[in-house]
Amino acid sequence: MTVSGGDGGPTALRIMLGGQLRRMREAARISRADAGWQIRASESKVSRMELGRVGFKERDVSDLLDLYGMSDEEERFRLMELARAANNPGWWSRYGDVMPSWFTNYVGLEVAAALIRTYELMFVPGLLQTEEYARAVVQLGKSFLPHQEVDQRVALRVTRQQILTRPNPARLWVVIDESVLHRPVGGKDVMRAQIEHLMMWSQEPNITLQVMPFSSVGYPGPGGAFSLLRFPENDLPDIVYIENAVSALYLDKLEEVDEYVAIMEALTIAAAPVSATEGLLKEALARMD
Repeated sequence: MTVSGGDGGPTALRIMLGGQLRRMREAARISRADAGWQIRASESKVSRMELGRVGFKERDVSDLLDLYGMSDEEERFRLMELARAANNPGWWSRYGDVMPSWFTNYVGLEVAAALIRTYELMFVPGLLQTEEYARAVVQLGKSFLPHQEVDQRVALRVTRQQILTRPNPARLWVVIDESVLHRPVGGKDVMRAQIEHLMMWSQEPNITLQVMPFSSVGYPGPGGAFSLLRFPENDLPDIVYIENAVSALYLDKLEEVDEYVAIMEALTIAAAPVSATEGLLKEALARMD
C-alpha cells in the first residue's frame, strides 16, 4: 500500500489508517473509551492511534474492525494490509541514532507530500543544500560532534532530497530571504557552490525558488521559518511544520493551516517574482568573487 504521488511511508500510512478507524468509530457511535476497552488499552492510546502517532498492532486493528461492525471482507483485507504496511520502517529509520523523534515524523510526512512550500530566513532549505553546505550547517555551534555522527546527519539530509528526483517527484516552492545568499556558511567556496546549486535546481520544472530581496519590507506575519505540506490523499490533512532547537510543532487544524497558507501567499507576493530569481542568484554569486 502506497500513497499516490510519493512513496508513502509508514508515517503517512498510519495517519491514513488512523483517520479511517476514527470515522468508523464515530459512525458506529462508539466512544474512545469503549474502543480502548476492546483492545485492552486506554482512551488516550486510541486517540494516538487515530492521529497516526503510534504504530498499529494487527490484533488491535482486527479487534476494532470487529467492534465497528466491519463485514466487508475485501475492505477488511485492505485495512489489515494497510496496518501491516504502516508498521514497516521507512528508509530513514537507519538514521535513528542521530535523528530526534520529533523530526522522524517530519521526514515520514515529507516523503509522502505532493507539494512542500517553505519559507526560510537563515539557511538554504535542507532539500536544496549541497553536501558541503549541509556539513557546515550541521557543525555550526556543534564542533564537538563526532565525525561519524556528522557524516550520518549529512547523509540523511542529502538522502531526503530524493523526493525531488524520484519518478513522480514532489513539488517544492521555496521563499528564502536574500540574506541567506550572503551568509558565507562554510566559507566562500562552499557558498559559491551552493548558489550555483540553487541556480541548477531553480531550472527544474517541479521546483520554484523566490528570493525576498532586501528592498522588500517582506511580510511580518510568520515570525520565523516554516513549511507547509500538502498530500495527494484526502485522508491526509495539510500540515504546518515549525521547528525550533529542541522540538517541532505540527499544526493540522483547518483554521491554523489556513492562516499559514495566507501567510505563504503573502510572502510569495512580497518576494521578487520567479523571473527575477536567476538575476538575484547571479548577483549573489558575483559578490563571492
